[in-house]
Amino acid sequence: MRTSIIALLLIPLLCSTATADSGKASQKELGYTEYYLKEFEAEVKRAQGSANTMYRNKNEALSRVQTLVKNYPDDPAVQALYERARTALMMSKGDYQQITPAMVAYLNNEKALREKYAKISIEKWQELLRGRDIVQSVFPAVDPLKPSLENTPVDKTIVLPDVKYPDNQFVGGSGEYIVVGKPSTGFYFVNIGGREWLGAYEAIKRFRREVDASIGENLNLTVLGKVTGPVMEIPGNRRTNLAWGWVVEPEALYLDGRVLSTFDEKHEKGGSFVEEDKVAAIKEGWYTVKHVPQDATPERVMEIFLTAIKEKNYDLYLECINPERYATETAQSLLRYHWDLHQERLHGEYVHAIFSDTKITVAKGFDDNNDLENFFLDDSQRNQLTKMQGQKVEHATVQSRAFDANGKQIGVKHAHKLIRKGGNGNRWYVDDYEIRF
Repeated sequence: MRTSIIALLLIPLLCSTATADSGKASQKELGYTEYYLKEFEAEVKRAQGSANTMYRNKNEALSRVQTLVKNYPDDPAVQALYERARTALMMSKGDYQQITPAMVAYLNNEKALREKYAKISIEKWQELLRGRDIVQSVFPAVDPLKPSLENTPVDKTIVLPDVKYPDNQFVGGSGEYIVVGKPSTGFYFVNIGGREWLGAYEAIKRFRREVDASIGENLNLTVLGKVTGPVMEIPGNRRTNLAWGWVVEPEALYLDGRVLSTFDEKHEKGGSFVEEDKVAAIKEGWYTVKHVPQDATPERVMEIFLTAIKEKNYDLYLECINPERYATETAQSLLRYHWDLHQERLHGEYVHAIFSDTKITVAKGFDDNNDLENFFLDDSQRNQLTKMQGQKVEHATVQSRAFDANGKQIGVKHAHKLIRKGGNGNRWYVDDYEIRF
């Protein structure tokens, strides 16, 4: 009896030894390893080409495959798992795209334009200051409670550096200002509630939109303006209560070495940046696409939409978008806001995107491309259904993948919706224009 029990206990050991001697992994080892490998592969698939460092089954799967390869290097089943693990590992690092010079040409074009306008702005700023009677000593400021005929800055021209907007903006009892200075040296309050500021500031926003997207929202300006008089205010975040300061009415805003904008009450937009009227002609030479073809597919419309943003062609940007999305003034403002967001992303997150996996559905009207239904209908029935259901409205969904300058995919795929009304012969338009690439 005892001999039988010992024999039964030795059977698994002998089987294991036989498997090891044969150079092949057991089904149990292969099964456990493949389980974790499948979980890792599923995680990679869900990542949609995005680099992800949070794969929960990655280390377990790879370590188990590594152990099998070391123990059974000649086992075909182990080699198959090894190849799958290699593929999954590479995919887990993110998808890659070869970035060609054409894909980043917009960055080089913008750099050249930025340098051109920087040089012009520096020259115009120096020209603007030349021959002006400018207050030489800005700080410490003259005490508004102790002025004299000799030292009062009223009606004099002043150049204020380090004017931070919107960081130092505040709304006071007498108006809206940007505070410059501190309690120990005195304050100046740049008036931003009038046309003088708005005309010049809106010009800088246009410069950012049309020339230099890298400027961003937070500005550190030098302001040329005229002192109009003293006022008592609580200057925002300056850790002081009521304080006297000098109000400055801006005439020109200078973003050092970048752009100069000025207020002009006769200008149709209230002001302009230097040589603003020449920008369109310069950029015209960049444009690789100027119009959306009537027969452009949804994917091609998205490619043109991306090109319009890259090349700062705002008119083409509008041409790509469903006109109903910017029918009101508020909608047009929102359109410009998302233009700025697209510009920032194409200068800080990714440089290119590719489009694929188009799916088209009929949202309204008779679907004349539905082969299954058309099999059961004759021409008269199709015509009747077309009249009954009204204008055909189609939606297309296109997937985008964005890549950085090194060709690495950024984030996951994003779905973009396009719309077409009236069926074949009519154009596709981008409907979800705010979606990132």
